[in-house]
Amino acid sequence: MLDWVHPSFVLIAGALLIPVFAGRLRQAYLLLLPAVTLALIASVSKGAFGTFQFLGMDLTMGRVDSLSLVFVYVFGIMLVIGAIYALHVTEALQHVAAFVYAGAALGVVFAGDLITLYVFWEVMAFASVLLIWCRRDPVSWSAGWRYVMVHAAGGVILLAGIILYYRQTGSIEFDAIRNVGPAFYLILVGFMINAAVPPLHAWLTDAYPESTITGAIFLSALTTKTAVYTLIRGYPGTEMLVWFGAVMAIYGVVYAVLANDIRRLLAYHIISQVGYMVAGVGMGTAIALNGSASHAFTHILYKGLLFMGAGAVIHMTGRSKLTELGGIYRYMPLTFLFYMVGAFSISAFPLFSGFVSKTMVVEAAAVDGRAAIWLMLSLASAGTFLHTGLKLPYFTFMGKDSGLRPSEAPTNMLVAMGIAAFLCVFIGVYPDWLYALMPTLVDYHAYTAGHILWELQLLLFTGVGFFVLLKHVGGEAKISIDTDWVYRWALPVLVRRFMASLRDAGRELARWRDAVLQFFLERIFRYLGPRGIMARNWSISGSALWVMVLLGGYLLVYYV
Repeated sequence: MLDWVHPSFVLIAGALLIPVFAGRLRQAYLLLLPAVTLALIASVSKGAFGTFQFLGMDLTMGRVDSLSLVFVYVFGIMLVIGAIYALHVTEALQHVAAFVYAGAALGVVFAGDLITLYVFWEVMAFASVLLIWCRRDPVSWSAGWRYVMVHAAGGVILLAGIILYYRQTGSIEFDAIRNVGPAFYLILVGFMINAAVPPLHAWLTDAYPESTITGAIFLSALTTKTAVYTLIRGYPGTEMLVWFGAVMAIYGVVYAVLANDIRRLLAYHIISQVGYMVAGVGMGTAIALNGSASHAFTHILYKGLLFMGAGAVIHMTGRSKLTELGGIYRYMPLTFLFYMVGAFSISAFPLFSGFVSKTMVVEAAAVDGRAAIWLMLSLASAGTFLHTGLKLPYFTFMGKDSGLRPSEAPTNMLVAMGIAAFLCVFIGVYPDWLYALMPTLVDYHAYTAGHILWELQLLLFTGVGFFVLLKHVGGEAKISIDTDWVYRWALPVLVRRFMASLRDAGRELARWRDAVLQFFLERIFRYLGPRGIMARNWSISGSALWVMVLLGGYLLVYYV
């Protein structure tokens, strides 16, 4: 009897059978497959499974411990919720891509060695891009190409780091990466690209808003959080990550405030929230690592809920810009309610999930004596409430009447949002359930008077500031320039100019070549042409003189 059935293989193999089914049978299968996967995840026991040798290396397909379980549990939960949300989608390719993508993410988390991790890492990249291309418009097509190129480059960097690491250490085991020089940093950069650490982040905000409505749910949950897992596993206590994370938290907030597209706003805020997790990894203390893992858990749920709410609005109105929306809460009251649960969670309101995880990371900075980091993370928290808890819901659901009269979202969407909203509240009210899942014993209490008063003050002053500056914080039909400007505009322009310079240089060289050839041809023609000196009639005495000169020259050369 098998002691280990890899959930990834079941999910990926099962995904390939989706096109076989149709109609209600397919919908039943779309619910059954994630449910079976979640049951397999829930039944795994700790240990190492699926170990075998490949080219002299020991590979481990299934390393199950406290850390990997935190992530596979929430991936499994989100897979079920996402499948319910996407039940109305009739295109099989979207479901196949989402399930293969989720299966690969599970494979990364279960991987006990760097080779297994790399294989699933690449499958993730190529499955997830289909969720962008399936939208089938020129913008999503271009964004998908940029997305896959960035991740392909990241994969090459990661592979180079793994090969170097193996040559230097003789090990491919995936645990804390030893700092043995370039390999340490190459692998780190590979992970940081998927974690969307600035300035390597723009692929996320470029691609996620252009994906399908249901694809964005999976995208928001899997890629960056899988990268956070690899950072917790491989780079705990790496000091530079503290500052990268704090900058991420602020950076994402600033750009989210400037965004007009509701899914682009939420995408920027992924960067901000992942910043808390990255900062926690860099601190490396027990409370910080627990904070990173718990915040990844809650973030997957409430960010998925926010993307589901935004997706429901786009699905029912066909609009995605704040400047084109407003006044629809009367027509989509349940969507509005569920969105606000996600907004309160991400804003760290007491009794909602974000409060019990985000404050742990902030507390870790305080305990570690990092005043500047604590201040940056606190400011980012205020910014979160400003744009995700106030700006987006106000200008989308309330504010001026846009004239839109949408119906409420389909039942399956509401059910999915309802489950996610319940979990956000459940974790906020009963955090011990979440803390019991953490890799190490959690010695932290979110509901102290100090934490509650500080958070309420932060939220209160942010709310007052929003309504005072209401006329100035709305969406604007403008484009915010980010680092993707480099490869979307500057780099193509530089390449075009370089190629134009090469063409000009080629034309100039050709002109010089023609001029030189013309010069020599004229000279040759002058002396050897029909009227050249060599073509004239020579006298006998002159001919004899030249024969003697040539013969003398020949003898001189021969004997000398």
